[in-house]
Amino acid sequence: MTPHLTLISLAAGPQSAEVTNWPARIGWVVGLLLFVALLYWLMREGWKWRGTLQGDLPELPVTPDEPGEPRLTMSGRYHGSTTAGQWLDRIVARGLGTRSRAEVTLTDQGVDVVRPGAQDFFVPAADLRGARLDKGIAGKVLPEGGLLVITWRLGEKEIDSGFRSDRAAEHPAWVTALNETIQRNEALTSTTTETEGAR
Repeated sequence: MTPHLTLISLAAGPQSAEVTNWPARIGWVVGLLLFVALLYWLMREGWKWRGTLQGDLPELPVTPDEPGEPRLTMSGRYHGSTTAGQWLDRIVARGLGTRSRAEVTLTDQGVDVVRPGAQDFFVPAADLRGARLDKGIAGKVLPEGGLLVITWRLGEKEIDSGFRSDRAAEHPAWVTALNETIQRNEALTSTTTETEGAR
């Protein structure tokens, strides 16, 4: 037999079929699914527990019947809220933990946040505490200055809420306008207090 015929016969020889251990494979898949389900359940329970701990937060303010003329408007995303100054301490109570699309409007009365599919809220001008550009909030990290963070007061708690406009170039104008609103409101409050004190 020539070497050529030998190679052909070897190539055509019987080959062992691949053995599949179906019970072991199914067991691994079921185990993986159970593990994923357990992780999901633990995250859900943690979310509910955090919401219970934050149950003392008052209801979110609603938009007044006459909010005033819009000074600035923004379409973008709401990325969540945290305790002021603690960018990982997420607030989930009152629907503030739900990320969503958002239409944000600044008027002399305050900041109106409309969120399709989530709870809307309104921040009265008197409760605004500050505005800045940042890069992260509640586990969401963006490029430097990619996030507009508005600090405001809800009851006795100060909150940072993060927004990202569809046009990030709008952020600096928002920071300026919000801080001007805060300064104007503080000056008005100071004048009112002095007037009442002089009576």
